[in-house]
Amino acid sequence: MLNLESQKIENANKSSFRSGMYNVNAVYPKSNCNTVGNMAMSKYGVNNQVKEPNSNSSSNSNNSNDNNNVSATDKRFKTLPAAETLPRNEVLGGYIFVCNNDTMQEDLKRQLFGLPPRYRDSVRAITPGLPLFLYNYTTHQLHGIFEATSFGGSNIDPTAWEDKKCKGESRFPAQVRIRVRKLCKPLEEDAFRPVLHHYDGPKFRLELSVPETLDLLDLCEQAGV
Repeated sequence: MLNLESQKIENANKSSFRSGMYNVNAVYPKSNCNTVGNMAMSKYGVNNQVKEPNSNSSSNSNNSNDNNNVSATDKRFKTLPAAETLPRNEVLGGYIFVCNNDTMQEDLKRQLFGLPPRYRDSVRAITPGLPLFLYNYTTHQLHGIFEATSFGGSNIDPTAWEDKKCKGESRFPAQVRIRVRKLCKPLEEDAFRPVLHHYDGPKFRLELSVPETLDLLDLCEQAGV
């Protein structure tokens, strides 16, 4: 009995240590039934508890819930083609925002990242603590490491990157508030592009899987401060 109790305590300590190694507070599962996603969420230290269904619930209620879940999932993909989104059974591990030399300083000053309207549904998947990166397409460099301090939303600050033709509306309404987790040297394209999923030639997907995010975090750490 004593040996068994000791083993349980040792396993609990190891689990706690692994959770502490990853400074990621949240990832967004695209599907509740994905085993790999659940393992990745555990690796990030996310409390991934699933409530057991009530055995007294009627089959009609279960069917209704299933339909609602499908509708919510489908809604997330209505603004982006499949090539630009993660497969639905993958977990969102991070996100890349895009800027140029003109908008980058406003991004950092406001501590706010934004993308065009078509990314609204995609950005809503972002949760506080999610690792973020900023790609400057003028210099072709990837900057990091940032993290979300809010949920992704629409027009969190409508005055940011204000549309001169439409006062009170942002040109980049798909927004999230951010903070610097660790400012590393920017990565050059030949370093980070092999990690990313590409489509339509040189374009790369902004939604990052967990493995892609971990690879980018490693590259940032290797680049130094």
